[in-house]
Amino acid sequence: MTLKNTLESSDNIQYDIFLKWLNEQTVRTISQEQNEPERMLELRLKSLKIFQDISLPSRWPDLSKLNLDEIVYYAKPKSGTQWYATNWEDVDPEIKKKFQRLGIPEAEQRYLAGAGGQYDSLNVYHKIKEQRAAKWIIFEDMPQALQTHGELIKKYFMKLVPAADHKFAALHGAVWSGGTFIYIPKGVILDEPLQAYFRMNTYAGGQFEHTLIIIEDDAQGNYIEWCSAPKYDKASLHAGLVEIYVGKNSKMKYSSVENRSTNTYNLNTKRAVLEEHAYMEWVNGNMGSCTTMLYPCSILKGDRSKTDMLGIAVAGKGQNQDTWSKVIHIGKNTSSTIVSKSISKDGGISTYRWLVKIAKSADNAVNHTECDALLFDDISVSNTIPNIVCGNESGIVAHEASAGKVDEGEIFYLTSRGLDEEKAIAMIVNGFFSSVVKKLPLEYAGELNKLIDLEMEGSVG
Repeated sequence: MTLKNTLESSDNIQYDIFLKWLNEQTVRTISQEQNEPERMLELRLKSLKIFQDISLPSRWPDLSKLNLDEIVYYAKPKSGTQWYATNWEDVDPEIKKKFQRLGIPEAEQRYLAGAGGQYDSLNVYHKIKEQRAAKWIIFEDMPQALQTHGELIKKYFMKLVPAADHKFAALHGAVWSGGTFIYIPKGVILDEPLQAYFRMNTYAGGQFEHTLIIIEDDAQGNYIEWCSAPKYDKASLHAGLVEIYVGKNSKMKYSSVENRSTNTYNLNTKRAVLEEHAYMEWVNGNMGSCTTMLYPCSILKGDRSKTDMLGIAVAGKGQNQDTWSKVIHIGKNTSSTIVSKSISKDGGISTYRWLVKIAKSADNAVNHTECDALLFDDISVSNTIPNIVCGNESGIVAHEASAGKVDEGEIFYLTSRGLDEEKAIAMIVNGFFSSVVKKLPLEYAGELNKLIDLEMEGSVG
């Protein structure tokens, strides 16, 4: 069903189309709005059938308060709104104000190779610097890429994460919209990051962007993703999907900061496959959201491939941060490092799970996992749940975990030097997270530290 409504946005953006009620007509309308080929509609309808046949996860965080009948699956700005632009001056004025408050134009000018932005279901801006485009780097929004690079999309789209993977992968396959497509040709080095910003803006909104990144052999990529959403009194849903293919002798760095409001269920899926001598680095910051289920995965398919997975999570009042890193060692002489740091306060729940699977073929595979947690009170929870499956006797797996409270001596020292207790704690927390945060570009690290400071406000008393 198509609804017309102009009042369900936190900004002054007006909409013509709100698609609620997940059914075949909704799926067909989304496909039609994005002008998709018939094969994509077929994939959507198959995904919808799988979604309808799979139950909600019964383990891990409670999803009983997520009412999928109330979610807006597609939102389109009103007719006449300039909702997509490749030139900054052409962006809708209200959207431009939001981007300017976030500092995105300055970031693009100073240190980005290109930038994109998505509001609700639609990309509103996408641009890559000319010198990067001249090297045949492709950086487009997914619906546009489906038109211009259809055969390439067909080869890779939802092959790493098929609809049958889990219920929300199936949901994503049925209703995905927007997202980012990146292609880096063989031998091309992209050292400056590309960036995409995703804003979920509608009341009871859903966002289902699809990110597809292909790094050919002997190439290098760098991508940063920022996500946010306003707070409403109804649940919102984010069920994006990220697929990354890293070719032989190639490197890819993917950084993500998720700072959605505490009425949002963040049920995101991210997966990468690495060929021979490839390297993949994940840097994830998880804040906000009432419930997070986010499990990045690296599949070390090629010999001598390597991955580093770095993550931070902050769980406050009413929040359940359930994060998981997965590494599957298949090739010979593969290696992986997992570092997770979390904070639980005001009754928040932080759970870190990891799966390290070493296949029979993975001779001399090596993994090291480190998980550190800080608890701020007696009502908060921190869980660490390892899962190690080693099918090769030459595999080496080491893991360590620690949990504790903020050091009272450190607080005393900092307050004796003139800081109030809240600022002292914020400084300690930033230090605790520093090994992960420093992996971001300087400007982004500074912004993430500010977000952490905001999360820590009110932690004293």
